[in-house]
Amino acid sequence: MNFLAHLYLAGDDEGLIIGNFIADSVKGSNYKTFPEEIKKGIVMHRAIDSFSDNNPVYLQSVHRLQPKFGKFSGIITDMFYDYFLANNWEQFSSVGLEEFCKKMYRILLSNKHSLTEESAIILKYMMQSDWLYSYRTKEGIQMALKGMSKRMKYYFPMDDAVMELEKNPELYNRDFLEFFPLILKHIEPYKIG
Repeated sequence: MNFLAHLYLAGDDEGLIIGNFIADSVKGSNYKTFPEEIKKGIVMHRAIDSFSDNNPVYLQSVHRLQPKFGKFSGIITDMFYDYFLANNWEQFSSVGLEEFCKKMYRILLSNKHSLTEESAIILKYMMQSDWLYSYRTKEGIQMALKGMSKRMKYYFPMDDAVMELEKNPELYNRDFLEFFPLILKHIEPYKIG
């Protein structure tokens, strides 16, 4: 799961939202230094990633990409699933996608003091180019994958994966629609108490 899915799965709890957003920049047991609610969000983010990485439906998408994209197939699948979440948004939310994205930016910006340095930089660029809302288009996904490729130690053209998305949208959408209810059920305990 990428930014849009993690933020959506966090629900309305600001601590869970912040924790899910910063989790990739918090290494190992460093999460224990954060306030309790943010800590829960980091743990939740890790649980989402672990569930995804071991789920047969999610792995179908990953395996479909592996011949061309190798070790980057999981990252690409995460982006594809954000694309399909954005394009199936009405099935999962009564709040419009654009409104949801603006709300997330407001929450993250108003809690900037709780973000890691890396997350604060990401938020700046995310808001400038409206990454979250752009994930509804293939161009937005391509731009995001190209940006990730440029930040890699060794450049790998992950943005070429958009051609695969264009060739087989129904396969990836079917995987996403089968997988997403499973992850929703899996994260329920993280939203309770």
